[in-house]
Amino acid sequence: MSTRGEHQTVPLSVLLKRELASEKIEDPEIVHGLASHSKKGEDFTLLKTECQRALGDGFTTFSVFGLFDGHNGSAAAIYTKENLLNNVLSAIPADLNRDEWVAALPRALVAGFVKTDKDFQQRAKTSGTTVTFVILEGWVVTVASVGDSCCIFESAEGGIYHLSADHRLECNEEERHRITASGGEVGRLNAGGGAEIGPLRCWPGGLCLSRSIGDMDVGEFIVPVPYVKQVKLSTAGGRMIISSDGVWDALTAEEALDCCRGMPPDAAAAQIVKEAVKPKGLRDDTTCIVVDILPQEKPAALPPPKKPVKGMLKAMFRKKNSGSSSQDKDYMEPDVVEELFEEGSAWLSERLDTKYPLCNIFKLFMCAVCQLEMKPGEGISIHVGTSNPVKLRPWDGPFLCSSCNEKKEAMEGKRPSGNRHGSDSD
Repeated sequence: MSTRGEHQTVPLSVLLKRELASEKIEDPEIVHGLASHSKKGEDFTLLKTECQRALGDGFTTFSVFGLFDGHNGSAAAIYTKENLLNNVLSAIPADLNRDEWVAALPRALVAGFVKTDKDFQQRAKTSGTTVTFVILEGWVVTVASVGDSCCIFESAEGGIYHLSADHRLECNEEERHRITASGGEVGRLNAGGGAEIGPLRCWPGGLCLSRSIGDMDVGEFIVPVPYVKQVKLSTAGGRMIISSDGVWDALTAEEALDCCRGMPPDAAAAQIVKEAVKPKGLRDDTTCIVVDILPQEKPAALPPPKKPVKGMLKAMFRKKNSGSSSQDKDYMEPDVVEELFEEGSAWLSERLDTKYPLCNIFKLFMCAVCQLEMKPGEGISIHVGTSNPVKLRPWDGPFLCSSCNEKKEAMEGKRPSGNRHGSDSD
C-alpha cells in the first residue's frame, strides 16, 4: 500500500501492550445506526455490539458489523449472515490472550469466508453475495471484504481511510489478470453487430465482480477469499461508514461524510441513503451502516469539520513491521491511525500460511478451512502445487482436508469446475 511520507512502523504486539499498560485508555463506546431502501430485497445486515469472548477468568467483548449485498436472489446473503461469524470464530484457537486473538483474526477471516462459500455451494443454489465484515476489538478494527460494498473511516483528526477493496472487474486490473490466468474470460456484454455494452464481466456467468460468496453457476475463479485490512484507531475515535454499492455509485467518500456531519448515527445513515437515491431515484437496494467509535469519557461527538484542503484522501497508515526487536519506548509517539495488517491475495497458500510465533497457536493437523481434525499424513499441505522450491516435509502445513483442497484447486484453475450456466447477476 502506498504511503505519503516515511513513518516508523509499529508491531501489533507493541501497540496492544502499550494500550493495555495505560489505565487511562478504555475501550471505546460504540454507537451505530442503520438505514436501507429496498428495491429487490437482497441486502442484509448483521449488527452485534456485545459479543462475548472468554479471557482468563472473565470475558471481553467485541463488536461485529456485516453488510451482505445479494444478487440473483437472497439465499447467499441470508446464509452468509447466519453462518459467517460462527465460521470465523471456529477458525480461531481457544484460550488466546487479547493480542494473539487479534493477530489470528486475518487468517481466521479467510478460513471463515471460504468455508461459508464451500458450505453454501453444497446447497446447489445459484445466488451470490458481496460481503463487508467488520470486527471491532477495543481500538483495533479488522475489515474483510469481497465484492463492491465498501467501508470507510474518518478519524477525529479529519483523515479519511479506505478499509475495504473494490472487486469490480471494471476497476481492478490485477483481478482481471488473475481470472484470465485461471481459465475465465473477461469482457463486456455483446449486443450484436460487434457492439459491446455495460461494465466488464466474467464469463461464463456474466458477473461483474471478481470475488463473492456463492455464485456456483459462475466459474470458481470467482473466489470468496477476502481482502483484509486491520488498523489500530486513534483513541480520539471517529466515524465508520459501511455501505452497499447503491451508495458508492452515487456518492464519494467525502460527500457521504459531509452530508451527515453533525448528525447522530441513525440520522446520518438515513441522510446518506437519501442523498444516494436523490439523483436518479431508487435503482438498487441501498443500505448504509454508520458506526461512531467514541472515547468513553467524552459525550457522543462526531468528527470535526474537515480542514480546508479539498480532495485529499489520507493513506498515511503506519505499516506493520516484520521485525519485533524494537522497544516500547520507541513508539510513544502521536496517537494516530496505524495499519497493522493488509493483504488481498486470492491464493490460499499465501493467505493461510503463518509465520512464527503466530503459527504456534493453530493446530497442525486440522484443516485450515473447515477445522476438520485429521490424522498425521491425511492432510494436504497448502504448499503442494505452488512454486515454492523448498522440498516439503511431513509437518510443513498448514493442511487442508481433501474436500477443501479440491476447492482450493478449483479456485486456482487447476481442475474443471463443472457445468456453468448464465447468471442474471450484479
